[in-house]
Amino acid sequence: MFGLSSVKCQCGKLGFTRRQLITEKRYADTSPSEVMMGSCKNTQPVSTRTRTSISLIFVTGLCCFFYLLGSWQRSGFGRGEGATIALETATKQAQCTYTTDIVTNLDFEPHHRTVKIPQRAKPKPVVFKPCDVKYKDYTPCHEQKRAMKFPRENMVYRERHCPPEKEKLRCLIPAPKGYMTPFPWPKSRDYVHYANVPFKSLTVAKAGQNWVKFQGDVFNFPGGGTMFPQGADAYIEALAKVIPIKDGSVRTALDTGCGVASWGAYMLKKNVLTMSFAPRDVHEAQVQFALERGVPAIIGVLGSIRLPYPPRAFDMAHCSRCLIPWTSNEGMYLMEVDRVLRPGGYWVLSGPPINWKTYYKTWKRSKKELKAEQKRIEEIAVSLCWEKKYEKGDIAIWRKKTNDRSCYNKSSSVKTCKGKDTGDVWYKTMEVCVTPFPKVSSEVEVVAGGKLKKFPERLFSVPPCVTKGLVEGVNAESYQEDNKLWRKRVSNYKRIDRLIGSNRYRNVMDMNAGLGGFAAAFESSKSWVMNVVPTVAKNTLSVVFERGLIGIYHDWCEGFSTYPRTYDLIHANNVFSLYQNRCNVEDILLEMDRILRPEGLVIFRDEVDVLNDVRKIAYGMRWDTKLMDHEDGPLVPVKILVAVKKYWVAGDSGSVGNSTLPSSGEN
Repeated sequence: MFGLSSVKCQCGKLGFTRRQLITEKRYADTSPSEVMMGSCKNTQPVSTRTRTSISLIFVTGLCCFFYLLGSWQRSGFGRGEGATIALETATKQAQCTYTTDIVTNLDFEPHHRTVKIPQRAKPKPVVFKPCDVKYKDYTPCHEQKRAMKFPRENMVYRERHCPPEKEKLRCLIPAPKGYMTPFPWPKSRDYVHYANVPFKSLTVAKAGQNWVKFQGDVFNFPGGGTMFPQGADAYIEALAKVIPIKDGSVRTALDTGCGVASWGAYMLKKNVLTMSFAPRDVHEAQVQFALERGVPAIIGVLGSIRLPYPPRAFDMAHCSRCLIPWTSNEGMYLMEVDRVLRPGGYWVLSGPPINWKTYYKTWKRSKKELKAEQKRIEEIAVSLCWEKKYEKGDIAIWRKKTNDRSCYNKSSSVKTCKGKDTGDVWYKTMEVCVTPFPKVSSEVEVVAGGKLKKFPERLFSVPPCVTKGLVEGVNAESYQEDNKLWRKRVSNYKRIDRLIGSNRYRNVMDMNAGLGGFAAAFESSKSWVMNVVPTVAKNTLSVVFERGLIGIYHDWCEGFSTYPRTYDLIHANNVFSLYQNRCNVEDILLEMDRILRPEGLVIFRDEVDVLNDVRKIAYGMRWDTKLMDHEDGPLVPVKILVAVKKYWVAGDSGSVGNSTLPSSGEN
């Protein structure tokens, strides 16, 4: 017998333990020593691992066999269905072949920046012909021939008188022969191409007042005016001694009877935006000169209807020998200025009757008449709650009280205007009444209607009319969201056209301004924006003015109060959806073409179906167009249509393709 210890040592080389050997079933009747000895003598034993491997192979083989058997049965051949499957296969191949024959125009090209416009079974678009060259300066609602049919009393004949439907021109207004792109700002303030505005009468009529001079093939504007022949700069500096023009307190101004708008042009140096207006009268093209210089202006007059601005719109109003009869109609014109003047705003009068003692002979009027006129103006000013702040030389300045608490005219016989304080003024008759101050809500509130921050902080701060809940559907949160949205959109526009934001686009119009978000995001000393609030849209023009921007009410079913070729860029957000079923789309587009300069840019933003119709019409107007995706991607149904008006002039038989569209997103 061997000791257990020695056995363990000998068999340890084979990896067996004593417990494994004793419990092995097949050696149950053998003594432990025999088992150990037999094991040690066998040089190649059948180990447990070897047997385990054989078992695994066997089981795997069975699994594979049954898997193959099951597959064979499911295929149908095991049940005699091979013919049926073959028939089905042949049928499906035939169907695929038939379908391929039908769909022959599959397009797998990427269109991430392009929107294909569905083709409609409609006639080809009309190609609009050029108007006769005599219409090169056509202003549909201010034409002299039609104006003379209306009474001259209260300047009614100089007001808007638009043509009826059957008399509307449906042709393209030509640019004059030799038309050139205006000089860039600020050079345009001082120089205008003669070919663009070929009218010399003002150079003769105002020769001694430094309005305008003709030099070679350009007009030069020295900056003079009737009451400031030595230049607007010195005149404005005199005003700034009384009025806080330089610190941002005054941002918006109204110039009544503006001439060629030199006062407004030089107020821009003080970061003051001036809305200038003058009638289309014997002083040919004075407003056209203003816009050609890059200065905001419209054709307009103080007559029988209200000015197209909301109450409390302007920080300042100005009349420099504007020849408006301020004392007629019981002071009605001063009352209208008061309506659009903010509490705390200023009114400047230079010219008759101020300094009448010096000028009565020049004006060919008697001392008595002029003295009585000035006295009456001052009486009306008191009834309006204005305080005279300054009079020296040719200038007199009044300031409107900030609220009615300190008014000393509460017993005045002048009646107060009735009705809600709104901007519903489109074609509304002017009345002899005083627009009441808004109620001051507390002792802390000093300025009726709310105090405005200084510009530029005023541009993005929440306007008082919003905080007071005076604009339907707009609160502080939605106002800020609108600002954020338009910053994003304008950034996208600048990617489409990199010249946006440069002085290439000086005169800009937003046809549906809303809260003024587009203009605020566009704000730059290189450009200005005319914010138009359509009369059929929500009334938000007070928000625009309280932001320190300028704008106007207008109905796009009619012509705009401006000359042809006066805007470099037009923005039309949702305009055509707004006017669906209200007026003819062609008429709106032809009006846009009239006021757009050759090679000017238009940005439409609307539903794709609407833009499809617009694009077909634009093709017949000598515009190049491209349809692009919304900045949020191709799945948004609102798209962007970019158009450039081709350069052509009177006498051209066809368009001259000098227009250049942005390179991205072609279609």
